[in-house]
Amino acid sequence: MKVICDRAALLEAANNVGSIIPARSPAPALSCVKLNATKAGGVGTLTLTGTDAEVSIQLALSKVDVVQPGVAVVMADKLRAILSAIDDTDATVTIELDDEQCHIKGSRSRFKLFAFPSADFPPIADLAGQSNTRASFAVPAGVLMRLIGRTAFATARETSRFAINGVLLKKDGKKLEMVATDGRRLALCRATIKEKGEEKVASTSCIIPTRALGLLQRVAHDPEVAVGVTITDNRAFFAFAEAGKEKAPQAVVSTTLVEGAFPQYDEVIPKDQDKKITAGRDDLARAIRQASVLTNEESRGVRLAFNVADKSLKLSSRAPEMGESEIELGLSGYEGENIEISFNPQFIADALKTMDEAEVLIELKAPNKPGLFKAGADFLYVVMPVNLPT
Repeated sequence: MKVICDRAALLEAANNVGSIIPARSPAPALSCVKLNATKAGGVGTLTLTGTDAEVSIQLALSKVDVVQPGVAVVMADKLRAILSAIDDTDATVTIELDDEQCHIKGSRSRFKLFAFPSADFPPIADLAGQSNTRASFAVPAGVLMRLIGRTAFATARETSRFAINGVLLKKDGKKLEMVATDGRRLALCRATIKEKGEEKVASTSCIIPTRALGLLQRVAHDPEVAVGVTITDNRAFFAFAEAGKEKAPQAVVSTTLVEGAFPQYDEVIPKDQDKKITAGRDDLARAIRQASVLTNEESRGVRLAFNVADKSLKLSSRAPEMGESEIELGLSGYEGENIEISFNPQFIADALKTMDEAEVLIELKAPNKPGLFKAGADFLYVVMPVNLPT
């Protein structure tokens, strides 16, 4: 194998692929990236493949000069380190496989990596070989990223309930939604997509691991690019097509699905809130950030006191042996009676970061009932209150 390719493009691809490859693994090949150079019709392509046995990614680089097609399997972290170390003035790098040695050359630098046998690299699930497809549809990358960005942050990080270690993806006709929860908060985002005749299927749902969604966010650059989503009994495939061209996808992310039953989230969403508050998103985010300065692990909460008379919100926090804070904020609108309620400020800040609307709607019922935050018509966020000492 011998290829000459753009150094910056190769480094970006190696970083994206390497983001899921474990640095240490009982199987050495799992710590490797597979480089597959092909040439068809005079056009060269270099495909990088990586996997952690659950999530896999294939990234195809075009505009590659393939002098000799072939396959090389090398340590992912070393490849990334070498490409980063090569002088930035080098526009291209040459990669050449010679028996068990992989030579990487810049204009003034030479590196030699030990290469593993290509047969040692674990097999990657192939979309073409799937016969148990439950759903197949296309969604613009921008829409998919919006759904992921507004939900994935609320997934559980460490829990024995594996079903909430991922995000529920549900498709019902033209409606697509994603839901995430960690048991203390729940984020839901909806979108409407176009359907082609062959894409129309009955309602289907699956749970996507959070790590796979993070990888999708890394490889999605153009919001207009179509992402082909295929869901089988135990896997999901996300194929990113190259904009404006009918050809093989430039990136394919494949993942095993999370097993288990996702919680009945419809039952968690409050429906009888009688206090409705409208606040500026940026102003609220700023006040939450200021109030959270004087909190600690023992008093991880901020008290929010809503006053209907002057349409104001007073945020306060207190940490023993540290001090206390008090921040006032004007509200755009208020319907209902006065109420005081406490929340984990980080939970509120996480949701506000995902919003691009100028205002956020807050719906409350009682100090011991969950709060409901809404932005636009497609996003809602449920947060359980916390108990603070009086």
